[in-house]
Amino acid sequence: MASTLEVPRRQTGTLQRVPVNVLELAGVRYLVSMRGQTHWVRNLRAAGHCTIQRRGRRQPYLAVELSEEQQSPIITAYRAQWQVQRFFDQMPNSTDHPAFRLDPIENRG
Repeated sequence: MASTLEVPRRQTGTLQRVPVNVLELAGVRYLVSMRGQTHWVRNLRAAGHCTIQRRGRRQPYLAVELSEEQQSPIITAYRAQWQVQRFFDQMPNSTDHPAFRLDPIENRG
């Protein structure tokens, strides 16, 4: 089931909302950009944080971009879980697909 990524835009600060597939692997969540260096990727790099909305629940996260070495097993797992092979056929280099680890920000309210 797709989730919605909410991330502040770099120039205006307004929220950009994008449907995404969140990969959960060994209890850790990840985002992978199937389409490469998209606006949401650049916005997430700039902001360093986001919110994921799924089934009416919202969870804020710190986003940590993975190094090329770290992202290889994540991209392999992502490709196995989601039917996205065509995007990787178009851009076969794993560095064309930025990946982020999502670290939950605990609510302190």
